[in-house]
Amino acid sequence: MSRSIMVQGTGSGVGKSILVAALCRIFMQDGYRVAPFKSQNMALNSGVTIDGLEMGRAQITQAEAAGIVPRVEMNPILLKPTTDIGAQIIVCGKSIGNMQAVEYHKYKPQLTEVIKECFSLLQQEYEIIVIEGAGSPAEINLKDNDIVNMYMAKVANAPVILVADIDRGGAFAWIAGTLELLSEDERLRIKGIIINKFRGDKSLLRSGLEFMEQRYGVPILGVVPYFRDICIEEEDSLGLEKKEEKGVKKVEKEIEVVVVQLPHISNFTDFDMLAREEDVSLRYVQPGELLGNPDMIILPGTKNTIADMNYLYATGCANEILSIVNKKSTLLLGICGGFQMLGTSILDTEQVESAIQKIDGLGLIDITTVFLSQKLTTQIKAQVCHELLETGLPITGYEIHMGKTIYGDGITPLFHMTYPEDRYDGAISNDGTVMGTYIHGLFDNHEFRRVFINYLRKRKGLSLQTTVKQISKEAEYDNLAALIRENVDMERIYEELLGVVKS
Repeated sequence: MSRSIMVQGTGSGVGKSILVAALCRIFMQDGYRVAPFKSQNMALNSGVTIDGLEMGRAQITQAEAAGIVPRVEMNPILLKPTTDIGAQIIVCGKSIGNMQAVEYHKYKPQLTEVIKECFSLLQQEYEIIVIEGAGSPAEINLKDNDIVNMYMAKVANAPVILVADIDRGGAFAWIAGTLELLSEDERLRIKGIIINKFRGDKSLLRSGLEFMEQRYGVPILGVVPYFRDICIEEEDSLGLEKKEEKGVKKVEKEIEVVVVQLPHISNFTDFDMLAREEDVSLRYVQPGELLGNPDMIILPGTKNTIADMNYLYATGCANEILSIVNKKSTLLLGICGGFQMLGTSILDTEQVESAIQKIDGLGLIDITTVFLSQKLTTQIKAQVCHELLETGLPITGYEIHMGKTIYGDGITPLFHMTYPEDRYDGAISNDGTVMGTYIHGLFDNHEFRRVFINYLRKRKGLSLQTTVKQISKEAEYDNLAALIRENVDMERIYEELLGVVKS
């Protein structure tokens, strides 16, 4: 018999995704077959399954924590915002097109059977399913068409843990307001509360915790401390707030990398491993802020390449990038949408991404990108094919894009693809100062990451480092599980929420 437990939050960014990953790891460690599930995810960080389907990175991370292969049934609906009121709709791993918010709100009821079918398939294979909600269950203007919060709790008949972020302030009011706005039957589904991201002495919380338990009759299951030393991929750009914490002293390192934080930045998890290297300092800079003179500037992926290119021009960031690159001391790397920006022009005559049909790129590489309605999503295997790095060095990664890039004469590719087909990818300028690629996950390859950093070190006249740092995601998941075990009443979760008595 499959059991379910659900994690909902008092709002976005409170730590639901991380807690689900932790519970998946704990249940797996305790011998259960466990899987994550989120019926609808709105995020620009996505990934590709082994069968070439697209899903949210949060559920990929949670599946990894559970020790299983990610599959789209764990995230049947993915929304990728393209504008403030529109998004690309991914259903069971494939795009069905873009919709405005009102249009999608009316369309959502048609997705309920898809959600139920995917959840049912997981129930047949796993003993425990850990379900993640989205935003807040108390959005009274959205509850009629809810398919992700209390709707899903009812479908799964799942007890709910409510998570609040105390670091933002007002956590008790947030909890009280959420409970007050829920209907009586919805409140009864809340079986426990977890206070997340606490800094300080827990004894100072005692009176507040006791008050909440007495007033609402819902037990406090734990208080989780704020942590910086466990690295788990973030769901979306709210996670950049944690990466750019105010008041945290920056340590000067030998190599400085700047990532341009585009308005529609996607897949910024591409740089998590790079940021963990001891000789690399990585920071995010929003267009309009000074880039400085780093050793490398990265133009990352984006869900709206033309709109973000236009924004770079409007803020003066495009001209600043060109001025810095012209000095030849800074390397410019473009990934996916950032690669497209390096070219001469970007065309969207079918208005796949934007109402703007054409825009000039930075003109640093002789490529032109044309947006098409068909989306490419695939895992890849490739080899470095340029001598400035290490020719023949193998890498793995994935591609997610709708643009087809046309290469000019004399373009030197950066990678030789060997799977899923034989072709070349990316480009590098003759002087080696500008590089671009469609491959996400480059820096997750340990040897390539060190070779690339050594290329930056060589350009700067620094000695090369031969030690390849092996960064283990498995160790991070174990560390996260240990933290949650220490600060959350797991015995109570097992017995009262899952009905399992632990011996």
